[in-house]
Amino acid sequence: MIPINLPLIGEEEIEAVVKVMRSGPLTSALGVGPMVTQFEKNFAAFAGVKHAVAVNTGTAALHAAVVAAGVKQGDEVILPSFTFVATAEAVVLAGGKPVFTDIDPETYNISPEAIEKNVTEKTRAIVPVDLYGFSVDIKAIKKISSEHDLAVVEDAAQAHGATYAGKPAGFFADAACWSLYASKNITTGEGGVVTTESDEVAETLRLIRTHGEKVKYASLMLGYNYRMSEIQAAIGLVQLEKLSNFVAKRRENAKKLNSLLEASNRLKLPMELEERQHSWYLYTVRLENAVGKERNKIVEELQKKGIGAVAYYVNPVHQMPYYRETYGERKLPETEKAARQVFSLPVHPGVSEAQVNYIGKTLLELL
Repeated sequence: MIPINLPLIGEEEIEAVVKVMRSGPLTSALGVGPMVTQFEKNFAAFAGVKHAVAVNTGTAALHAAVVAAGVKQGDEVILPSFTFVATAEAVVLAGGKPVFTDIDPETYNISPEAIEKNVTEKTRAIVPVDLYGFSVDIKAIKKISSEHDLAVVEDAAQAHGATYAGKPAGFFADAACWSLYASKNITTGEGGVVTTESDEVAETLRLIRTHGEKVKYASLMLGYNYRMSEIQAAIGLVQLEKLSNFVAKRRENAKKLNSLLEASNRLKLPMELEERQHSWYLYTVRLENAVGKERNKIVEELQKKGIGAVAYYVNPVHQMPYYRETYGERKLPETEKAARQVFSLPVHPGVSEAQVNYIGKTLLELL
């Protein structure tokens, strides 16, 4: 089976972990061990901002950033439903009410026009998602946020290597949240990072991740145990050095797959703009005019032939039982249509040219 994603771990990562295990420390009570501190410095440089705050998961990054943005009980937060559930979880954990908003059918990212329609007096923040690794239209979103005095917390969990107007994804947001889960473009096994230009936001994030403590046993605010371990950071330091090569290989595979699949008139291929460069975390196509379970059948057949195709996301968050029952029914036509029609194909750095050719040829034959 050619998996949809695969962590590429080499001897360098293994040696980095062994070094930490032999010399210590394994972690730091305030989250500021030498490996974590260096990783934060390097990640901030990669993101083009002053601060990076490392945490133990991407979900922790989202929750901490939403809290740091000032979201409190009863505040409304605008976000897409076409995303992994963690985006909505972070809002609910902070006490906010998720206001699920429809997508742009061309990019699968949240629609700025739909955001504008959902702003109310209770709106406190916008949480756009760089879905599949393609940057949101952040300039349009920032225009809305400026007009209504809203915080923008960008979910860049899939966007390592993506750019917007020549800057890294997340650069223009008040805070950006990154996942380092095993499937992502770089990994620490589990892990996350929040990046920000704001000194105040960074200071709040550091308090949140360590029980609200700036010094031990003196909590200044309600916090959590969101620390990243030294072992995670050691892996991250090595992976970060490899990111540009990983993304270049993903780009090469995606370009090759585009050239193969453009022969089909049934597929809408993933888009990329000169101003918005893709990270190619997921290479996602749409089966145009799909009816019934036609998309699901294609995915099943690809899997039978050893291709790890996956449909992200078959259940938009607003249709999941907990969110539907808690926040009510909501109609998001473009989201619901995409959920029935899109599926993703492997283009990660472990996919060889021969495998890309096999993926393209097999899909064309099925169609």
